[in-house]
Amino acid sequence: MAKVDLELVKMVLQRAELDAHQVAQIIEDINFEAKAKEADDEKEPPVKKQFVVIVSDPHGKFTDMDYTGWVVQIPEDENPATALESLHKGVYDFNISPKGRRLPIKTVAEACEFGSAKIYKEHKIWIKTKEPVLIVRSDNKIPREAKTEEF
Repeated sequence: MAKVDLELVKMVLQRAELDAHQVAQIIEDINFEAKAKEADDEKEPPVKKQFVVIVSDPHGKFTDMDYTGWVVQIPEDENPATALESLHKGVYDFNISPKGRRLPIKTVAEACEFGSAKIYKEHKIWIKTKEPVLIVRSDNKIPREAKTEEF
């Protein structure tokens, strides 16, 4: 929508030979509608988020196998354990939609790859990786090399 200066609108209305009362009423209506639109346009501040990795463990045990997982984001003030619950709620809502009834989601992998970002946003979870990523275990230590002197 084009933005027009109110003085220009006032001048055009006066040229159309409207009386001063009508011109004042129209300008007042325009000001009122502009303020109402500004109030509607005010958005909520963006939500601060934290990253969470959902790890795939189909055998129920963490062993010395390769791990895969998906990176998601949830609000910063939520417990990371609620990430999976939010994902399940989003999948449930997707599965009751017409598209979900035709092709229901049955696994976390399908949820991350084919789920609807719009539905997940309602449950405050944002999927960052559609494909599973490999996860490497670490003992959180950096080995130190012994200093050797060269002559």
